[in-house]
Amino acid sequence: MTTSKAAARPGVIWAAPAVVFFVAFGILPILAVVYLSFTKWNGLGDPQWIGLSNWTSLGDDTELFGGAGKTLILTVVSWLVQTPLALLIGVWAAGPQRSRAVLSSLFFLPLLLSTAAIAVTFVALLDPNFGLAADYGKYLGAADGNFLGDPDKALYVIAFIIAWQFVPFHTLLYQSATRQIPRSLYEAAALDGATGVRQFFAITLPQLRNTIVASSVLMLVGSLTYFEMILLTTNGGPGTATRVLPLHMYIKGFVGFDMGYASALAVLLVLVGTTLSVIVVRSTGYHRMTSDREGA
Repeated sequence: MTTSKAAARPGVIWAAPAVVFFVAFGILPILAVVYLSFTKWNGLGDPQWIGLSNWTSLGDDTELFGGAGKTLILTVVSWLVQTPLALLIGVWAAGPQRSRAVLSSLFFLPLLLSTAAIAVTFVALLDPNFGLAADYGKYLGAADGNFLGDPDKALYVIAFIIAWQFVPFHTLLYQSATRQIPRSLYEAAALDGATGVRQFFAITLPQLRNTIVASSVLMLVGSLTYFEMILLTTNGGPGTATRVLPLHMYIKGFVGFDMGYASALAVLLVLVGTTLSVIVVRSTGYHRMTSDREGA
């Protein structure tokens, strides 16, 4: 018994810094935000305890429900666009093509750019007066080239920009997972006469099931934190066409100086994100972490 405790002690020591870091920068800030959600605070002075007033005000916030709908649309569109693109490019990037290394390096460049740089670049490209949209917008359904100024198109343009930024990240996940698939599976399928397309649907796709779930959870949680891209491109406009929940929280807190209500929105986002993530993980069986590999 003493030996087992002594053997476990080094593991506890090694884990201690990570635990302290997580508590200091993860748990404590969340607890602080939960406390602020029950207060009235403008960012200065001392918060005043007001109980459940901020939470009851959620039902009277018309922008809350509109923002929830826009957040849902952005989440669904982001998943539908990013998942197939990242999956296909990731599988291709894991192959033996001669041009793979060079093209992959160019494709992963968005990972090196900040959100601010990407936002400024696309605002310039989509400028209806001087950008590429002014010349080519008519071929993409906007005769005036004003994509970001169109209430019906702005949110989908934001989804495209976000996909351009984050598809390379998810591609890396799929590329790494594809390289872990045993080559013996493909060799056996080739002997049976399976084509490349057949091998993809019969071997590659099932073997990437857990990676698809993990990537989807990251997209789901990430969609509840998108606000800087929207802030820098449309600022929630035109009107409130792109005012998603994270941006609504930011505007309430840092523009309206209602930190208490903004904290309630932040806690709501955490609860929604956590709940949806748990539902996805539990419903897909990902929590069991069973191996997809033959014989594993």
